[in-house]
Amino acid sequence: MILIVDFGSQVTQLIARRVREAHVYCEVVPFFRAAEAIARLRPHGILLSGGPASVTEAAAPALPPAVLEAGVPVLGICYGQQALVQALGGEVQAGPAREFGRAEVEVVAEVPILEGIWAPGERHVVWMSHGDRVERLPEGFAVIARSEGAPHAFIADPARQIYGVQFHPEVAHTPDGARLIEAFVRDIARAPADWSMASFRQTRIEAIRAQVGAGRVICGLSGGVDSAVAAVLVHEAVGAQLTCVFVDHGLMRLHEAEQVTRLFRDHYNIPLVAVDASERFLSGLAGVTDPEAKRKFIGKTFIDVFEEEAGRIGGADFLAQGTLYPDVIESVSFAGGPSVTIKSHHNVGGLPERMQMALVEPLRELFKDEVRALGRELGLPEAFVGRHPFPGPGLAIRIPGEVTREACDILRHADAIWLEEIRAAGLYDSIWQAFAVLLPVRTVGVMGDGRTYDRVCALRAVTSVDGMTADVFPFEPAFLQRVATRIVNEVRGINRVVYDYTSKPPGTIEWE
Repeated sequence: MILIVDFGSQVTQLIARRVREAHVYCEVVPFFRAAEAIARLRPHGILLSGGPASVTEAAAPALPPAVLEAGVPVLGICYGQQALVQALGGEVQAGPAREFGRAEVEVVAEVPILEGIWAPGERHVVWMSHGDRVERLPEGFAVIARSEGAPHAFIADPARQIYGVQFHPEVAHTPDGARLIEAFVRDIARAPADWSMASFRQTRIEAIRAQVGAGRVICGLSGGVDSAVAAVLVHEAVGAQLTCVFVDHGLMRLHEAEQVTRLFRDHYNIPLVAVDASERFLSGLAGVTDPEAKRKFIGKTFIDVFEEEAGRIGGADFLAQGTLYPDVIESVSFAGGPSVTIKSHHNVGGLPERMQMALVEPLRELFKDEVRALGRELGLPEAFVGRHPFPGPGLAIRIPGEVTREACDILRHADAIWLEEIRAAGLYDSIWQAFAVLLPVRTVGVMGDGRTYDRVCALRAVTSVDGMTADVFPFEPAFLQRVATRIVNEVRGINRVVYDYTSKPPGTIEWE
């Protein structure tokens, strides 16, 4: 396997994606847990991530000695390269000019890792994001490629199999980056390419059985793909020890509660308790306008409902939920490292101390597309596995401002029209996520001979691979005009429709 040492980069998880795409298993640990992880896992190779700090600062994370003592190939990326250089006796300084975005590197030497990818004399596009740069190489290192802002953009000590790049090969903006990472893990580190969704399924089933033992598990179904896949996987592992609880919080899409109930009761024959808690959630959200306050209330209330239902079914020892890797990354660092919090997620952060249930999170290390692949491996219907992501807090974070039952009903209707038109145009599977947002804005309109003063609906549709970055879907103007006309004509309470053209970053996919 490959170990990824996290120095706090927001794109560390993309390194893991590239390694898994090469069919090699990997794990991510923060730099301060590297020594323990190396001793426990005995990796074939180690990748060092970027990070927000500067190695020139006294309090900056340093390269753990265990990385070099392991005697395995190492590849440092951005901050990881600089930490390597500093630890080995080289020098890093603040550069005369920062280098962010697209850059070109010139290849000046041959090295085994680049065989069949880059050759001396060639120039290649990469993605840079750095202020500091390497000024003096440690003994034994040579320059392999350089850019205008980074004279040591790619360095190597082939004898010790230590490599460092100033650019980010893990991001899509470095076209050959995935090949470089694959060459490191497969050709240099010689890690076996035996990781697949079938092998993940089997190892995770064994892990669930080992964790749960003879205990009882309660699984919270949100209506989305993540919790559904988690439930089916846990059921395959422990069978009748699992009871699923579906909480209808009144914040679901149109007819979603009925669809989830049919799937689990009829198709999988998994014990399912359906709870209509819509009044409890909506009354609790009355007057709440802060996005974080909404998320925290919904998360707490979910836990309260699960606790009550666990008591009704005779108690449970474990709570299973569909927490994903991006959920964890955006809430806190994956394993406690120094990443910056973007937003909290309702199913991240553990359980109240009063509860006697432990968490079972079988998907915690997977990306969304990997969860879909696991769902197919488990035999879930394609119509369900291929559904667009839906957030745990539901429509509450698609209604900026106060959430009311009336607002939810208006939004449900508009959202259903939007998705219906996308499906009719054959575009649904080309889009990562599409949804409507009901804005806390009223505008003047004219309908018939009368003046209206109603709400504004924003439409959102993006393409993405893993939800960590996203681009706007380029609809034809005539399509958007047709959808807008339908929504204004058919949804009472909306008189204006806009389309959100913001990518991620700088925006997030959801509005709150």
